[in-house]
Amino acid sequence: MSAEDMTQFRYTAELANEIEAHWQERWEEEGAFYAANPVGDLAGDTSAPKFFIQDMFPYPSGRGLHVGHPLGYIATDTVARYHRMKGENVLYTMGYDAFGLPAEQFAVQNGKHPAITTAENIANMAAQLHRLGLSHDSRRVFSTTDIDYVKWTQWIFTKVFNSWFDPDYPRRDGRGNGAARPIAELEAKFASGEKATPDGRPWEALSRKEKADALSEYRLVYIKEAPVNWCPGLGTVLANEEVTAEGRSERGNFPVFRRNLAQWMMRITAYADRLVSDLDTIDWPDKVRAMQQNWIGRSHGATVRFELSDGSGRVLDVYTTRPDTLFGASFMAVAPEHEALGGSEAGTDTDAQALRVPDSWPEGTRAEWTGGYATPRAAVAAYRARAAAKSDMERTSDTHEKTGVFSGLFGINPVNGAKVPVFVADYVLVGYGTGAIMAVPAHDDRDWAFAREYNLDAIRTIGPAEDPYGPDLEEGAYTGDGILVDSANEEISLNGMTKSESMAAIIAWLEERGAGTATVTYRLHDWLFSRQRYWGEPFPIVWDEEGIAHALPESMLPLELPEMEDFSPASYDADDANSLPQPPLERNPEWVNVELDLGDGLKKYRRETNTMPQWAGSCWYELRYVDPTNSDSFCAPENEAYWMGPRPEAGNTSGGVDLYVGGVEHAVLHLLYARFWHKVLFDLGYVSSSEPFHKLFNQGYVQAYAYTDARGAYVPADEVEEREENGETVFYYRGEKVNREYGKMGKSLKNIITPDDMADQYGADTFRVYEMSMGPLDVSRPWDTRAVVGSQRFLQRLWRNIVDERTGEVTVSDAAPDTETAKLLARTIAGVADDYDHMRINTAISKLIVLNNHLTGLTAVPREAACAIVAMVAPVAPHIAEELWARLGNSGLVARAAFPQVSDAALLVDDTVTCVVQVKGKVRARLEVPQDISDADLTARALAEERVQAFLEGEPRKIIVRAPGLINIVP
Repeated sequence: MSAEDMTQFRYTAELANEIEAHWQERWEEEGAFYAANPVGDLAGDTSAPKFFIQDMFPYPSGRGLHVGHPLGYIATDTVARYHRMKGENVLYTMGYDAFGLPAEQFAVQNGKHPAITTAENIANMAAQLHRLGLSHDSRRVFSTTDIDYVKWTQWIFTKVFNSWFDPDYPRRDGRGNGAARPIAELEAKFASGEKATPDGRPWEALSRKEKADALSEYRLVYIKEAPVNWCPGLGTVLANEEVTAEGRSERGNFPVFRRNLAQWMMRITAYADRLVSDLDTIDWPDKVRAMQQNWIGRSHGATVRFELSDGSGRVLDVYTTRPDTLFGASFMAVAPEHEALGGSEAGTDTDAQALRVPDSWPEGTRAEWTGGYATPRAAVAAYRARAAAKSDMERTSDTHEKTGVFSGLFGINPVNGAKVPVFVADYVLVGYGTGAIMAVPAHDDRDWAFAREYNLDAIRTIGPAEDPYGPDLEEGAYTGDGILVDSANEEISLNGMTKSESMAAIIAWLEERGAGTATVTYRLHDWLFSRQRYWGEPFPIVWDEEGIAHALPESMLPLELPEMEDFSPASYDADDANSLPQPPLERNPEWVNVELDLGDGLKKYRRETNTMPQWAGSCWYELRYVDPTNSDSFCAPENEAYWMGPRPEAGNTSGGVDLYVGGVEHAVLHLLYARFWHKVLFDLGYVSSSEPFHKLFNQGYVQAYAYTDARGAYVPADEVEEREENGETVFYYRGEKVNREYGKMGKSLKNIITPDDMADQYGADTFRVYEMSMGPLDVSRPWDTRAVVGSQRFLQRLWRNIVDERTGEVTVSDAAPDTETAKLLARTIAGVADDYDHMRINTAISKLIVLNNHLTGLTAVPREAACAIVAMVAPVAPHIAEELWARLGNSGLVARAAFPQVSDAALLVDDTVTCVVQVKGKVRARLEVPQDISDADLTARALAEERVQAFLEGEPRKIIVRAPGLINIVP
């Protein structure tokens, strides 16, 4: 018999691929992974406990997947399969986040319509994911570009648009007041006089446009003329989060400029307090909580009123977190766009006439304050022009030099009447706080550095309790706590108080005199929701001839994108800061200009031509997974309550997805936006859960080595040869030495390895086992193709333990396992179950390898052990498990089989334990003793030990026995 004949049933990559294709087809035929809903098209038996597990939305890139992408997907699939085997009703599926700028750019570059390229990319990615054997409920898969999904995205937008935030309305979850309410309730408050109109006139006296404008001041979606990040290179406006600290676009690295434009905004700031406080209701990593808290930036302080000294009666409101240091304010700073200077449009470029600053420098103005300009108007106008070319991220970056120019104005400090110079500084943002700050160089590092640069005073107001005048302010600011000094006027003295005492006292004093108020502020800005591109959800908004915005009724949804041959963004010079965005939809007047009957007869309207940002589709997709075929609602209440509702008995008071897995790069934006939308839907009564995602898990990344030649050019990683020279590892490419670096995987680095490559060479199960065994799931790990063979050998050994490689026959024995095997099997079952429960998949695999190696040493593997190990392997290597399960004669799929249980708890108990023997409190010996040893026998064993006797002289004074694990002897 040839060697080939002797191994014709050997578990090779070829056989693995055949097995995998077979079982994937079988799973789909049998609907093996379908999850039952309480009601609707997907209704079924929901008596079992439910488990909702979800990956973060993938983006279907034209480049497809590399081996780093599926790490989280394989992990969630393993967990989902395990929970099904525990008898739970598991909702696990996949969707595609397919709108947005990347898809549009890819389409433009390839000369195709984005609908075509998006469909092609989705098909490619779906095929790659399918080959991995992911156990998705295929009935629930969708793309954000699917027209029925677009309909409900637009529908949710209209609900947000037609809502306002009522700070006094009780929350449904009982956690205080403040909730979204229908805009009709606000209109009723205006009409009844319960709430005053902006100018005090009766509601009925206002025109239609005036009423619309009044309501717009409160809507959760509104149009705002505001400084935005305009990126000509991409032809669109960007959110702050999409701009780098260098003031360039994250995508494409184009320059970004500040322009004042009318844009759609979402009033996420109304929810700032809830977005912070409700973090304590969800099970998220501390790192992500901190990132969200920092991004929202809730701070407590005071708004202080500084009257300007120009005799105009104008007041400059300043927000400060340190009102206790008010006596030490030596300068103020305002944002370049601040209303005190005339607003964002006044004095642009060299036209300074509209600026509300003096014509000449006040007496005593220091030269370093002027920026070298002859007048305040010229200095401020020039400074504002420079600031307009910077992004908020650049202006507030810690590495950005803090610059400014004197405005020629002074503010009068309300606590001591001192004239405080007002500077214009680009590191102050008009959208944060009041857009103005007071600066205390003595007690703030940035203020101290600014004061040094501009020759400003540092006035001490606090110091350490033991020596408040000790810190040398010439060396730097004192930023610690302590007691107040030199902080008194005729009415109040803070001297001798602590920081907290003085803050409370000065705020009370300011409030009594109308000079300030206690204030809570947030760093969070309202969400810029407009994009000047084609490939996005059209806004369900039309404008009437009076300029009033109307949300389309549900009967007119979905509003589809028009077919356009030229859908590309308008072409701009990337460095042209003065260009203006032109949405592609503007080029389709037949679509833009329409006649509609919105309930008051047929009228002419103009459609909104901006589109929604990519974030819109990912804000609510977990809810559509719950009820994807529902044509009457975005999600039936019964289905939402079943899958997403709170479960106080399980410690889940907020509800949401049971387990959400994805990268930490989405910790702020996606998660913050999704929480906002979900809370609005909760307030309006559409969902029972106040949070979208209960438990969050951030997986690490698969990284890879890349290699560069002497020119610094990347060479193909898979062609690099490793050698040992003089005790060191060196690397060669085609005979030339190359350098190795470690980091991300990418096409440009020539180190891409795809899941398809791995499946071809080893089989998908081997690839799955390798990715899950590389280390803890939340830790990044290096890819090493050479190590994949170890995972293959594990599966090959498992196969040989059950199948004869020559005949294909099953070789297991019907005999009961011996005692050693039974004990190891029981401990493996308990350990692997615990590991799967806590997403320690790598250690679960280690335990399975130990058991598998033990079974290899047996003459024949007991059927009981074979079935158990196959079932335990099934979550991570499902295809080979199904094949072996069937060959073992089991009926049904292992995917739906019960996870193994320990039949006898006694098998988990050790027969012997290690007893520690101490003499004089120090360990002198260790004994292997029976679990049930008596105190007398343990004492005798311990005293008989030579190592113990060496420390004893005669009878011990005292013996303390804690059988079977400890005995302490006192000589």
